[in-house]
Amino acid sequence: MTPSLEKLVNSFASLPGIGRKSAARLAYRVIEMSEDEVKTFVSSIVEAKKSVHLCSVCQAYSEDDVCSVCSNEHRSLDTIIVVEDNKALEAIEETHEYNGKYHVLHGVISPVDGIGPEQLKIKELLHRLDDNVNEVIIATNPSVEGEATAMYLGRLIKPFEKKVTRLAYGLPVGGTLEYADSVTLMKAIEGRTEV
Repeated sequence: MTPSLEKLVNSFASLPGIGRKSAARLAYRVIEMSEDEVKTFVSSIVEAKKSVHLCSVCQAYSEDDVCSVCSNEHRSLDTIIVVEDNKALEAIEETHEYNGKYHVLHGVISPVDGIGPEQLKIKELLHRLDDNVNEVIIATNPSVEGEATAMYLGRLIKPFEKKVTRLAYGLPVGGTLEYADSVTLMKAIEGRTEV
């Protein structure tokens, strides 16, 4: 492999979720592109990097000072769903079932990785807890770090006298009990609802 191709593979491999083989496949694809395709590809990366920044309200990625969700007057002001990242926000939005506001933390508390509460967008969340907000729904992932972050946020938000809830976790629709792990089954039992 040539030095410049190796450098390109390493650049792709530095992205999360991209292993060495996938990085090599992407690098070879870029090499096979026409000059115009490469220029368009590079231009889209540079343009996104210049144009996308954090919404001044919810901290989601936006090209405007205030994102389209925060500026939408038809969205409910009484609930805020707190998510780890923009991917989670987009997943919830795709359901078309939630009509409130969001807050993006940009990570979770993880002492092992050197990430404490001060590295997250927690102060910005607390500034948003005005009289309009009745409930804060914590939608961090059900990982050790996600659970720790949820508990930390719950303790911080309680003095504001807001209802603090956590997304229910359990069995996926269409899943079978025999293939579920014990933690998933435990969460499903804890989160059971009346029929």
